[in-house]
Amino acid sequence: MSETKQIGGGAPCHVAIIMDGNGRWAQRRFMPRVEGHRRGVQSVRRVIEAAAKRGVRYLSLFAFSSENWRRPPEEVSALMKLFATALHKEAQAMLEHGVRLRVAGDLTAFSEEIQQSIRKSEALTEHCDRMVLTVCANYGGRWDVVEAFKNILKRHPEVAAHPERITESLIDENLAFDWAPPVDLMIRTGGEQRISNFILWQAAYAELFASPTLWPDFDETDLEEALNWYSRRERRFGMTGEQIQALGEDK
Repeated sequence: MSETKQIGGGAPCHVAIIMDGNGRWAQRRFMPRVEGHRRGVQSVRRVIEAAAKRGVRYLSLFAFSSENWRRPPEEVSALMKLFATALHKEAQAMLEHGVRLRVAGDLTAFSEEIQQSIRKSEALTEHCDRMVLTVCANYGGRWDVVEAFKNILKRHPEVAAHPERITESLIDENLAFDWAPPVDLMIRTGGEQRISNFILWQAAYAELFASPTLWPDFDETDLEEALNWYSRRERRFGMTGEQIQALGEDK
């Protein structure tokens, strides 16, 4: 799905967040790592409400990457249980607040119980139109691009003999969440400054904001800081500052 690129700052249409720091938050308090993930769910709730208030139309959260399976088995198991519980508990709240839930990633790796919870939650909120919340679970940016090309070859086998027919728009239409426009603002919490294989294609021109706040402590004030920082950015998309200024004057 492609939308007109936003020139200049203003309010971002699509915000993506890498929710980092749950484990460190817990360890600093001499708690099990899973307790940090539990507290992180509370931050998710706060940020969804705050983003909706600020008029963010699309919010994408990196909940569980395809690389996270490498973590200790007990932590992965706890994360799966927490994910299933959160889906069940939060879907009704999203419905009441007009937030549509969608889940992106390779869901075949999850238990049938979790897959059913995902389908039920998505169906429950499918008519909500205030904001689209995409939870990326067992997701990786490279996986997304590879799957897009697989989908293209399945749906349009003729492109194998005519690769010139592959366009950016065609790739857009076959990505894991083709319903979302390009990412305007990508936030990473916890002080790290890398994108960790998160929505690589859609974030090609995203503004990157690194917050030192660990995810369980991230709240409306932290989000406001990131949004205010974004509003002051000059988004050029390959043009010069003079060209951007001229475009602004023509409006």
